Amino acid sequence: MSYTVIIQARSGSTRLPGKILKKVGNKTLLEYGVERIQKAQKIKEIIIATTVNEKDDVIAQIAQANGIKYFRGSEADVLARYYYAAKENSAETVIRITSDCPLIDPDIIDLAIDDYEKQSCDILTNVPNDGQKLTYPRGMDVEIFSFKWLEEAFYHAKETYEREHVTPYLYTNVQKVYYDRAEKDYSGYRLTLDTEEDLNVITQIITALYNPDKVFHLEDIIQFLDANPAIWKINSNIKQKEI
Repeated sequence: MSYTVIIQARSGSTRLPGKILKKVGNKTLLEYGVERIQKAQKIKEIIIATTVNEKDDVIAQIAQANGIKYFRGSEADVLARYYYAAKENSAETVIRITSDCPLIDPDIIDLAIDDYEKQSCDILTNVPNDGQKLTYPRGMDVEIFSFKWLEEAFYHAKETYEREHVTPYLYTNVQKVYYDRAEKDYSGYRLTLDTEEDLNVITQIITALYNPDKVFHLEDIIQFLDANPAIWKINSNIKQKEI
């Protein structure tokens, strides 16, 4: 079974415009995220799925500069963008990661792949959306599903929110959903990129922990935040946007 990571990325954002293009040192947060995903052992390739808007030319340029495949499609119909990106590249199994997750841990990706195979599920997620308990921090978000199910969603999802968010149709139509859980409850930490406060926290984490020759993992981030509670508190009250 081969796994293709598709990263949805666009420069537009209501809360923090251009957030993935913000730089820490000499690299954009999008590039940090891609670099970390590349460290996962069990993925076949990465595709950045961006929009046809002129303002996202820079994202295509970043992909080219880093030797990463990219696909350009609809800004509003993200499901269609995902579908065509997968179809054009003959993806067998899709790993959905958003560009809001520049700190994504490659070990969590590999663990999710292992569990997807062990559980023989239709979709795996570590971000429960039906009242189940979240255990990973937001920003470590991974979903895995087959191209077959992506195609099913593409042809049958009708609601606007189903097109905008890619996977809602799957959760109401697949037979088996598996929720990947962390060994400890890390849900009180926020590592996603959506606001100025999030950017502040992520910038400080990367500045403290980044080493081009060694990957830092979720445990390293937690240790750093626990040792620096003033940083952890910066975005602790930010509410995740609802679908």
